[in-house]
Amino acid sequence: MDELEKATDHFNEDRILGQGGHGTVYKGMLGEGRIIAVKKSNKLEEGQREEFINEVVIMSQINHRNILKLLGCCLETDVPLLVYEFIPNGTLSHHIHNPSEEFPITWKMRLQIASDSARALAYLHSSTSTLIFHRDIKSSNILLDDKYRAKLSDFGTSRSVAIDQTHVVTRVMGTFGYMDPEYFQSHQFTEKSDVYSFGVVLVELLTGQKAVRAASEEDRSLTSWFLSHMENSCVLDIIDSQILPEGSKEEFLAIADLAKRCLSLDGKKRPTMKEVLLEIEGVLSLHVPQKSDLVKPTTEQVFVGTSKSVSSSSFSLESRALDSTELSLSFNSR
Repeated sequence: MDELEKATDHFNEDRILGQGGHGTVYKGMLGEGRIIAVKKSNKLEEGQREEFINEVVIMSQINHRNILKLLGCCLETDVPLLVYEFIPNGTLSHHIHNPSEEFPITWKMRLQIASDSARALAYLHSSTSTLIFHRDIKSSNILLDDKYRAKLSDFGTSRSVAIDQTHVVTRVMGTFGYMDPEYFQSHQFTEKSDVYSFGVVLVELLTGQKAVRAASEEDRSLTSWFLSHMENSCVLDIIDSQILPEGSKEEFLAIADLAKRCLSLDGKKRPTMKEVLLEIEGVLSLHVPQKSDLVKPTTEQVFVGTSKSVSSSSFSLESRALDSTELSLSFNSR
């Protein structure tokens, strides 16, 4: 705890990176100069403490380059602390809705961010030992690194289930504007609920509009506004003017059609995240030089990431996956 207090200058307000319902995130620097992000949770009741344990258990199972890495956790205080790698360029939401004239997020960058995010979700849904539902996909939970590549974050409400389990029944949680209507009605969350939320992010990338539009707008729901333009075959009229000169009509229509299928009210008709990834990469490939054009071709792994652990007297997370029993014991050891 002393080390984390020193790293964040005693959780100085000037170090705040962001605030949310679950807590506040501070920028910190360890003794060896490594920059970190420290999430200081709000005062937790016993049930909320279980959510914290759940997040650490799930994050300890994940190892992927497009998912934010949990470096450790501090169990020495009443208020839990999570230590993450520091991601310098903030959230996708900020860059879309508060665009920079000096460095705008181009159409090619948006396609790459969509691909990175879809790759992370496909990994969670099919490439881990258990099936992981994220349950809060939104543009503000997609972080951008120094090369503007995406990192999926915030697993506070995520659920890990057996591979043969199709859904979880929970009280409705999520963010208005991104929530699957089917889940809202049935309380049954499936992998296709994540797909729906990702469809909303795709519409944000296409239009530059927020999931819940301004009060002055006639149609405040981004999804219904988008789908009405799709039905009237005039979706090109609502493409973000910033990216309109950068892509072809065919590219915009391909991503718009993909978003429409992700937003189907019938979850069974939505594509899987693997299918979503393949379609996005098909469009992205039009903007990427072919390997034959490169001097030194490189190979990328689709569903594998690497991480380095941080060792400290104050916080640690073993490289192996922890189960909830082990974590509960260590959490209550004091």
